[in-house]
Amino acid sequence: MFRGKKYKAAAEKVEAGKVYSIDEACALVKETSTVKFDATVDASFKLNVDPKQADQQVRGTLILPNGNGKTKKVLAITDKVEDAKNAGADFAGGAEMIDKIQHENWFDFDVIVATPNMMGMIGKVARILGPKGLMPNPKTGTVNPDIAKAIKEIKAGKVEYRVDKEANMHVSVAKVSFDADKIAENLKALTAAIVKAKPAAVKGVYVKNAVIHTTMGPAIPFTFDGR
Repeated sequence: MFRGKKYKAAAEKVEAGKVYSIDEACALVKETSTVKFDATVDASFKLNVDPKQADQQVRGTLILPNGNGKTKKVLAITDKVEDAKNAGADFAGGAEMIDKIQHENWFDFDVIVATPNMMGMIGKVARILGPKGLMPNPKTGTVNPDIAKAIKEIKAGKVEYRVDKEANMHVSVAKVSFDADKIAENLKALTAAIVKAKPAAVKGVYVKNAVIHTTMGPAIPFTFDGR
């Protein structure tokens, strides 16, 4: 793969073969951005799990201490429309929102939250929402009778972590403009959540590899307790 001069210069700052502490990695990641805009900082993991097994799924949500710098557009499908709007929902409504998705191919939002009583109605567009990762789910807190709480958590920086079919996981934890200690605080919260979510069926090393990197920047390996 061809790499430009900026990438090569950034990669040279990462010592070959070294596995950094979280604090070291988060300080270094700020120096390795190769773009002019405020790049996203992502953490990527390779887990020693078999995602095909139901008892080895790793999935959950957490509110990052400092948010991740991304503002998500929230669609609330609920009968508590005013509560949803007051809590910060960008769009709120009931059946008319589902019709808009179904008939207008409308997806000007990042996440859907819903009250449980609306799930039967939302099921009509499950085939549309599912492949896009937009189907509300109680496990991620996007189906909640307290719609205001669900919206406020998302707006406060709630993120989802989920292992993919290849046992990899990618989570955006910050922006390059964040102070290094705030990036580190977010990353420590994420790694603690992943360790806590370790399936009982996993034997031996749980996290095979963990790196932090910016948009289009080099990977910086890091270590943490509980791998």
